[in-house]
Amino acid sequence: MSGVQTIYVSKDDGDQRLDRWLRRQFPHLQQGRIEKMCRKGDLRVDGGRVKAATRLEIGQAVRIPPLPDPAEANARARAHVTDADAAMIRACVIYRDDHVIALNKPPGLPVQGGSKQTRHVDGLAEALRFGMDEKPRLVHRLDKDTSGVLMLARTREAAKGLTAAFRHRNTRKLYWAAVAGVPTPRMGTIKFGLVKAPGHGAKGEGEKMHAIHPRDVEDTPGAKHATTDYAVLEAVGARASWCALVPITGRTHQLRAHMAELGHPVVGDGKYGGSGQENLGDGWGAQLGGDISKKLHLHARSLKIEHPVTHAQLHLTAPLPQHMQHTWDTFQWSPSDVPPDPFEDLE
Repeated sequence: MSGVQTIYVSKDDGDQRLDRWLRRQFPHLQQGRIEKMCRKGDLRVDGGRVKAATRLEIGQAVRIPPLPDPAEANARARAHVTDADAAMIRACVIYRDDHVIALNKPPGLPVQGGSKQTRHVDGLAEALRFGMDEKPRLVHRLDKDTSGVLMLARTREAAKGLTAAFRHRNTRKLYWAAVAGVPTPRMGTIKFGLVKAPGHGAKGEGEKMHAIHPRDVEDTPGAKHATTDYAVLEAVGARASWCALVPITGRTHQLRAHMAELGHPVVGDGKYGGSGQENLGDGWGAQLGGDISKKLHLHARSLKIEHPVTHAQLHLTAPLPQHMQHTWDTFQWSPSDVPPDPFEDLE
């Protein structure tokens, strides 16, 4: 174990999340341990308690409690990744070079650890070293039940560049979703603000985002503006439709909350569409019934981003997960029948 350390935030490290800054300083640190240190008050900035998402400023003093030895921590992490899990996560790789890795994240696999989450991308990344001394680092997130393109950085330089690109929205993220009913008009922009509503559990479990009218955002504590572009690509009568979604902002559960507010929740979304509501053809209800999966039908289909080192334009595309592919086959929806990005001609 190391002793207590105090590290000052350098001019190159300002305006970034505490947890991301820490993982750059100590790559062997797991997200769960960082959050635990924050909860216990062991990790402090300028003497005050902080959260993992706290943004650091240049010159601030970060007090870091004793940490485990990197070699021991890495050995334990590697030991926890089974051969089956290692093979699974390696099979998810859709792009790899010396600087970055892109995965097609499976639905149901969390990106980071948390309470009761011991199997996640961050931990399984130990199997994605491919000869590197350190495991690749997360630079953005997807919800647990959302599948699709997820990028990791293999070097500190790449992590810095990718993090900046996502933070300043120098990316083009396009999602595919099956939604209940058919939105009208068939192409538009949703601008409802979002505010976090407390959950039903003792510690706020089950919290969700609540949509509010744009004019009320400034007067609602904790509310943030949110914008989503959507386009209907195909439809099955009035029962369901295939939509392309582009999040202009990046709020928690933004796409799911926005589509539910529009009256067309994402198929399989029990949190925002009602787990017991079956779609009866009236455009509402998150379950389609029959042999259509009850899993969430939301997929990060493609990502356009500038390579953080070569500066080449990367265009990454992830195939649909099995349960969504079954739905697409059932409705005879084919990717070859729709434009890769229906919004391109409008820009």
